[in-house]
Amino acid sequence: MAEPCASEQVIDTMIALTRPSNTDSIIIAGSESMELYTLLRRRGFRVVATPAKCPVARSRHAIGLISGRNLLAGIAQVSPFLRTNAAVAILIEPREGELCMKIRQRLQQMGFRIEAGVRCRQGLVLSACRLAFEQMENAA
Repeated sequence: MAEPCASEQVIDTMIALTRPSNTDSIIIAGSESMELYTLLRRRGFRVVATPAKCPVARSRHAIGLISGRNLLAGIAQVSPFLRTNAAVAILIEPREGELCMKIRQRLQQMGFRIEAGVRCRQGLVLSACRLAFEQMENAA
C-alpha cells in the first residue's frame, strides 16, 4: 500500500465488501497489517487485533483482513481466530496475481465461499464469507 490515497481506497473497498459495524471484532494479517490497523482505528473501529496480539486462538472475530506479502500465510494465521460465519477480504497485488487460484482454493478448503472481487489501484480485493463452517466440520 504505497500511496495514501491507494491505501484509503483499499481499506474502503475491504470495509464495503465485509460490511463490519464499528463494534465487530476485526483481525488483520500480512505485511501491511499496521497500516490497516491505523486506517481502521481512524475510521472508528474499536476492536482490531493481529494474531500476534491475541493470547489464544479463539473463534471470536467477525472479520479478517489480509494484505501485503505472504497472503497464504496470512490466511492461515487469521483462520483460527475467525467465527464460523466470518467474512474475509484479501488484497491480491498484481505481483501476487499468480497466487489467485491458490488463495481461492485455500479459502474454499476452509469453508469460505467467494462472493466478490473488486479491482482497485493496488490490485484485486477478494471477499469471501464462511457460513455454517462448524456444521461442515461436524459432518466430516
